[in-house]
Amino acid sequence: MTTTTEAGATHGYHHQKDEHLKRLRRIEGQIRGLQRMVEEDTYCIDILTQVSASTKALQSFALQLLEEHLRHCVADAAVKGGDEIDAKVEEATKAIGRLLRS
Repeated sequence: MTTTTEAGATHGYHHQKDEHLKRLRRIEGQIRGLQRMVEEDTYCIDILTQVSASTKALQSFALQLLEEHLRHCVADAAVKGGDEIDAKVEEATKAIGRLLRS
């Protein structure tokens, strides 16, 4: 994982960090629940239903994080202008592409 922020810069998700961590812990609980289901030989379709719910929760989290990135990091770069906006738009475009492929 690489980070492309300047020293001392705050991330777009900074103001909702606690909410994000709470949400990720809930998703982690869903994944642990999947492990338990497999250990307990739960019916395949029931496991797949939970996989779907976990996947949707992660996708929803990713979209929220992307929105915050666009509103904070990309918007700040647009205000500053220059090459930084091009770099941020390219970075966001690549991130969207990765999300679409997942």
